[in-house]
Amino acid sequence: MADAAPIPLGLIESLRSARRICVFSGAGMSAESGVPTFRDALTGLWERFDAERLATPEAFHRDPSLVWGWYEWRRMKMRLAQPHAGHRALAGLERRAAQLTVITQNVDDLHERAGNTNVLHLHGSLEATRCVRCAAPFALPADIPQEPEGGRRIEPPRCASCGGRVRPGVVWFGESLPMPILQPAHDAAAACDVWITVGTSGLVYPAAELPLVAARAGATLVQINPLPTPLDAHYDHVLSGTAAQCLPELFAQERDRASLQPGRS
Repeated sequence: MADAAPIPLGLIESLRSARRICVFSGAGMSAESGVPTFRDALTGLWERFDAERLATPEAFHRDPSLVWGWYEWRRMKMRLAQPHAGHRALAGLERRAAQLTVITQNVDDLHERAGNTNVLHLHGSLEATRCVRCAAPFALPADIPQEPEGGRRIEPPRCASCGGRVRPGVVWFGESLPMPILQPAHDAAAACDVWITVGTSGLVYPAAELPLVAARAGATLVQINPLPTPLDAHYDHVLSGTAAQCLPELFAQERDRASLQPGRS
């Protein structure tokens, strides 16, 4: 972790002794792999739109081919992206003794492709499409056509069961987070020994409540971000850097420390 302060020994010890670890990842983590964020300026077909105006049920109802085309372009970008060193460090941690839960606000599958198996997608997934009418899941083709950088309109597929349009499997603005995901995330936060927030300011509710749940349960809270966030004062440890910089170094030091001492208690 070049030009960064040393990782506190207390944090290393907390990780070494933890039985349950939660990692809460946001857009900054995927951005290091080249996945566009909502803060990025839109180009081509979508340059006259704000991303938040495209990510709504109303936008899909009004112009389904525009919205589906945008999400197919995003899915293409996701497929082209590769997990970075931070993703791989988390996968390596899961292969060791700690019980690891990844709670992500990202709609890509980079955590899974890196090797993590216990991943909760708070905002859904670009791969989990469903019918707007009957909610039946729709299987996307394994291959996605290479979309032009400027994008194009694409008419959404139709549901085989009822003929309704298929929509992206993401949580749009104005929609609630799915309880089958939010409740396990809440339970994991309440049971963890160490909570690591990485690549997100963590200000948007109800997801922003999760670190507070972990704190009330007595967990050690860690913030990893290249820039200060408004919630830094609530964390026990703040590491300045990106996920790809900090996570490999953090877990390498935890692993090295564990190899010199008895196993987890």
